[in-house]
Amino acid sequence: MLCSRLGCLLRHKIILKNMNSIAKPMANLHVSADAKAAFAHSNPVDGYRYHISETLAPITGKPSSEIYERLAWTQTFDKGDLGLPVPALRIQGKKPGELAVEFAEKYPESELVGKPIVNGTFLQFYFKPEPLSKLIVPSILKKKTKYGTNDKLGLKDESDPSSKKKIIVEFSSPNIAKPFHAGHLRSTIIGGFLANLYDAAGWDVTRINYLGDWGRQFGLLANAFEMYGSEEKLERDPIGHLFDIYVEINRLSKSEEDAIKEKKDELKQAEEKKQDPTELQKEISAMEAKSVNEKARQYFKKLETGDKDALATWTRFRDLSIERYEKTYARLNIHFDVYSGESQVEMSRMERAVEQLRTSGLSEDSKGAVIVDLTKSKDKNTKKLGKALVKKTDGSSLYLTRDIGEAVKRYELYHFDKMLYVVSSQQDMHVAQLFKILELMGNNEVAEKCQHVNFGMVQGMSTRRGTVKFLDDILRDVGEHMHEVMKRNEKKYQQVNNPEQTADTLGISAVMVQDMKGKRINDYEFSLERMTSFEGDTGPYLQYAHARLCSITRKANLTAQDLESADLSLLTESHAINLVRALASWPDVVQNTLKTLEPTTVLTYLFKMTHMLSSSYDVLQVVGSELEVKKARMALYEAARQVLSNGMKLLGLNPVER
Repeated sequence: MLCSRLGCLLRHKIILKNMNSIAKPMANLHVSADAKAAFAHSNPVDGYRYHISETLAPITGKPSSEIYERLAWTQTFDKGDLGLPVPALRIQGKKPGELAVEFAEKYPESELVGKPIVNGTFLQFYFKPEPLSKLIVPSILKKKTKYGTNDKLGLKDESDPSSKKKIIVEFSSPNIAKPFHAGHLRSTIIGGFLANLYDAAGWDVTRINYLGDWGRQFGLLANAFEMYGSEEKLERDPIGHLFDIYVEINRLSKSEEDAIKEKKDELKQAEEKKQDPTELQKEISAMEAKSVNEKARQYFKKLETGDKDALATWTRFRDLSIERYEKTYARLNIHFDVYSGESQVEMSRMERAVEQLRTSGLSEDSKGAVIVDLTKSKDKNTKKLGKALVKKTDGSSLYLTRDIGEAVKRYELYHFDKMLYVVSSQQDMHVAQLFKILELMGNNEVAEKCQHVNFGMVQGMSTRRGTVKFLDDILRDVGEHMHEVMKRNEKKYQQVNNPEQTADTLGISAVMVQDMKGKRINDYEFSLERMTSFEGDTGPYLQYAHARLCSITRKANLTAQDLESADLSLLTESHAINLVRALASWPDVVQNTLKTLEPTTVLTYLFKMTHMLSSSYDVLQVVGSELEVKKARMALYEAARQVLSNGMKLLGLNPVER
């Protein structure tokens, strides 16, 4: 089974010529049929896992698959490379500490792994440095951008490479005519990362941008353009101009609402005094009929009924906005396969959903509106979801109605195995109601495959537009600040071919890394000074680390063939050995991130690895070293640069070379 694949892998020299010294022990591993597949071609260290688990199986009396699953990377290298918690094997009759000592004593000599060290109830396994270097460094140099990826994780059937699992990642989802604010920024960055992550795991990924392009607010926008719009401004800056006129009409709407409220207060006083209310009622009705809110409702009704002129205006605003969004997304290394939106959910689907809720007894009328009262459920967790409004009193649709129709539509269209909603924690209730209603409607298969990936808020952000968080403003301000920081080092600044473009790249890296440093659910404070620093764990620091490795490569003046022929047994220093150990763990980091869905899992690894690099340069000098030592060290540094680049690109960053 996997044993034969691993042997085949080595026989076909995928791990290069200098793997010969350990090819035999790796190829001769015997893996039990029920061992959990982990694909050594994508994660070479899995060969070590199999070797340890198969060796321990007869010693412990436990199946190798159970041992394999419990072998985990340690937090720090002083605790070994892999650790096994003996209590997790659940062996009766002896204390775990005694068993650990017994297993360590019985563990035979190995070409790959030293004798295990007992630490309480743990067995700590240390990989032997030379064979590890000869396995990992050539593997990285051979696979390049593929090192760390595992396209078999996304297969439904391991024997059929075309049987990819399908995932939809819905993220970003800004509202047309409203600012692309910090919440959309977080959704965009995190969603782009998750799409990259599942790509790396071999899933068939569909990236969907579900635009807020429908509803009464679009009626407001259309009327606003008639009143305040400028063709020239619309062509030049569609999102900014639509937002400006949207603010203007909302200001008018607010003044009208205040006036109507004042008249209603007069009406209430007249009724209390038993005065004739007829004239006041007529006046209020006339004011409401002429109000921009009523015109917006009427316009949206036209849209829902397919009025050609209304749809033409809507299409134009939507297309211009998407065109502008795409330019911004390109700066963030993000693309979408589908630009969808609330407008794309057919009325028939929403009506069918509402009717299904009614006939199943899940919904009820409430003052002319339709609601699903989840508080009546016997399940206490469902009770907490409250009352969900699915249809307004005027019969128009709502976010929830459209989301129900869209979820079912996507399942019919894509037959997805998983769908991620990358939406802020402020929408926790809405998303939970959506999933629960889908389940209660009988769409269990859809609901079970949906997952909400939530996140906290950004605080303390300011831009040139004041409190409005336009992404382009944020990126411009950070890029300009980064440019000023770069100018402080005149000598290095002169060496950069396109400093403005580099500053923009560094600024984007600064914003994205600050966003991804903490756990998703945590709020964070937006700090221009902190994020643009070249010191500490920042985006510019990662970029500097990558650029420094590129600089070493240029100065070393070695060929790819020089690196392939390097004698890696010369990497004997502790700095070199620990760096190889860190590089070996990268595929595990990627696989673990699939469980956490946390960008910080990757970032923490990258910062740890770059700190190790920083402390190595004085010890592992390349320029000026004897040729064979120079080749070995340069092969190690190139492997480190490749892994750093892979990790940065997984996060959505664009590594710079200077």
